[in-house]
Amino acid sequence: MSDELLSDSFPYKEIENGVLWEVEGKWVVQGAVDVNIGANPSAEGADEDEGVDDQTVKVVDIVDTFRLQEQPTFSKAQFMTYMKRYAKLLAGKLEGDAKDEFMKNVGGATKFLVSKLADLQFFVGESMHDDGSLVFAYYKEGATDPTFLYFAHGLKEIKC
Repeated sequence: MSDELLSDSFPYKEIENGVLWEVEGKWVVQGAVDVNIGANPSAEGADEDEGVDDQTVKVVDIVDTFRLQEQPTFSKAQFMTYMKRYAKLLAGKLEGDAKDEFMKNVGGATKFLVSKLADLQFFVGESMHDDGSLVFAYYKEGATDPTFLYFAHGLKEIKC
């Protein structure tokens, strides 16, 4: 089962020698939209709940769009165990230059992630498949919107 984790409507930047993709998320307000249709609200009886908007919610666009499921945090030991297993699984699915590039640079990407481990949120795709790629999120210093990190080699491009 392959979950959709990202689309080309979210621009990315390659980091850690192309092993990780960095994508900027945004907090967005979702829910009831007030549309003015030119009617007289007092004649329509709309006065009584004027200003009440309990149908809106703030969500992170990437989490909401791709129905990502947040996972518990990892200790450093748990994370290293996950990374060894994931790198081995992913390397087995890669071929040629992609496999060489991944194997050469996954250690640096892992060190980068470990350096941010205390600040990371962990997400998986909607199916919550055990062998699926994790998606990581954190807030850069001073940022109000999260930055997401993906293993580039763990994503499969699908042309529509």
